[in-house]
Amino acid sequence: MATARPFRAIRPRKELASKVAAPPYDVLSSEEARQMAGDNPYSFLHINKPEIDLEPGIDPYDERVYQKGAENFRRFLQEGILFQEDRPCFYVYQQETEDHRQVGLVACASVEEYEKGIIKKHELTRPDKENDRVQHILHLRAQVGPVFLMFKSNEELERLLENATQGTPEYDFEAEGVRNTAWVVRDQQLIEAIQKAFQRLDALYVADGHHRSAAAMRVKQQMQQQNPHHTGQEEYNFFLSVIFPHTHLKILDYNRVVQDLKGLRASEFLERVKEKFQVEQVGDKPYRPARKHEFGMYLAGQWYRLVAKPGTYREDDPVDRLDVSILQKNLLEPLLGIQDPRKDKRIDFIGGIRGLQALQKKVDEEGWAVAFALFPTSIDDLIAIADAGKIMPPKSTWFEPKLRSGLFSHSIED
Repeated sequence: MATARPFRAIRPRKELASKVAAPPYDVLSSEEARQMAGDNPYSFLHINKPEIDLEPGIDPYDERVYQKGAENFRRFLQEGILFQEDRPCFYVYQQETEDHRQVGLVACASVEEYEKGIIKKHELTRPDKENDRVQHILHLRAQVGPVFLMFKSNEELERLLENATQGTPEYDFEAEGVRNTAWVVRDQQLIEAIQKAFQRLDALYVADGHHRSAAAMRVKQQMQQQNPHHTGQEEYNFFLSVIFPHTHLKILDYNRVVQDLKGLRASEFLERVKEKFQVEQVGDKPYRPARKHEFGMYLAGQWYRLVAKPGTYREDDPVDRLDVSILQKNLLEPLLGIQDPRKDKRIDFIGGIRGLQALQKKVDEEGWAVAFALFPTSIDDLIAIADAGKIMPPKSTWFEPKLRSGLFSHSIED
């Protein structure tokens, strides 16, 4: 049984939605956020990346940063840029590009179900990033970045979500090539039908937002300890989410680039690669893998097609058969010494939204040694790993389009 709970969203006035909505806090550097919000006093980056309103170079984990975020959040409410809904509602959020459409439910999910594993995860989290989101939530007394959840598609829920998109949208604007549209679901009969449909689901899955969901759990546990009258229905027991059918979601490639060849010459490195991969030189134009277990490699001005040799991975293991695992186990670790890609500064990760030219540029213009283009991880692989209670290697998935922040926030106090 899965819970989807209506809530009194804190959200922008209709005419300001396009100015308020901003990219997620974790896809921009502080300097990028400062430039993006520079001439826009309504940008939610003033709340989600509040260091942009303090002196350049300040540690984004500094206490003053969280205080500034809370101050800006209160100011947005006081000035009427944001307001809080007068009663609990659901919201339906649609994103469209030229070749893709995804429709999800904006609702609160249950922290208890996350703790019990009904909401399944597939990634490890970093303590520093968890701590950051915990402090942000506690200072604002609100969750302002939605967790990207998904459910195994079913006809009933998809029909209910489509029904909710038939009226006039509350928000409708384009940002960075994505049309963002949202509807408010106030009809009590439809709200109850959606809730009952979710109750018939066995599980939900974290697609993106593992640090936000883990932080929501820690905040809940802390506030529960401080509340002698805890009932389990307080708002801190639930966390902001957008929940999509799994068939709506699109994962892009998440590529790798390594700073050096660990003392090997390019020709030596290439010979070592051939031990575990079939290697074919394909020229100086970027090579995009066409299927699983195939890779593009850019080395010394040339692109190569790599294919993992049989026996170098276990097809019956949902983690071992991932391309990110095959590359890590058979090349990055044994040949280049990348033992922990979470911590090693010699490796960088480039989301597929930036294109393969970004890999080539990193090598040609910034002096990195070798780049690898991967075939995207599939939604089915993600679900199989989560269902098995296993963990994906870091930087396995890049979901696109990203959810805009600022359209919906959830008070943990209401």
